[in-house]
Amino acid sequence: MNVVIFGGTTESRELSAALAARGVAVTVCVATDYGREEQGEVPGVTVLTGRRSEPEKLALLRAAALCVDATHPYATSITGSVKAACDAAGVPYRRLLRHAGDTEGAAVVSDAAEAAAYLQATAGNILLTTGAKELPAFAALPRERLYVRVLPSHESIAACEAAGLPHRNIIAMQGPFSEELNAALLRQYNIACLVTKDGGAVGGYPEKLRAARTCGVRVIVLRRPEETGETMETILREIEELRRCR
Repeated sequence: MNVVIFGGTTESRELSAALAARGVAVTVCVATDYGREEQGEVPGVTVLTGRRSEPEKLALLRAAALCVDATHPYATSITGSVKAACDAAGVPYRRLLRHAGDTEGAAVVSDAAEAAAYLQATAGNILLTTGAKELPAFAALPRERLYVRVLPSHESIAACEAAGLPHRNIIAMQGPFSEELNAALLRQYNIACLVTKDGGAVGGYPEKLRAARTCGVRVIVLRRPEETGETMETILREIEELRRCR
């Protein structure tokens, strides 16, 4: 049987490796070269790179016994398109959930635009760790206040440049990061406010929160979209049951 995974996350890597070890043929779709690099090479796992059109998704899914959406919790547009493609292809769809983190003591906002509005009433340097795609929402804030931590890719750096950020304010690093490194960066750049997404434990979110609390930095969290789905253990059991029934 063949299982298609839309991924690029830690969960997609773990699930694909677990399925390949069980003798399941796995195809993992990632959007970028960075996602392919992170996915790595595992015997029995085929990795496809690049955003796929709706006809391409349909062609891929028609040969699958099951599709697992293991994309990032905030990638709601991708999740919607994958679910629609599965419905059109008549392929069972499963959403692999990532456990949410703690938001105690943080200001929780609905999106980047609300975070930017919140920050208008604050003072001091701001560290954005929400990704390069969110930068346009913060355009009204003074550039000298904004420090951004993004992936070390051409696309991320280009997005920072397009947003008019000084190069000295761009921190291009690949996480997740330890609490100690987070704290060092907060102190190095004299950060007063940290803006983040709830990436859960696998995304290094708890370490960010602990570092911010240690350093006395205000935390603003973009609320995670509500969703339903299954754990990795549940999905693995279901796939084993499908194999027995074939």
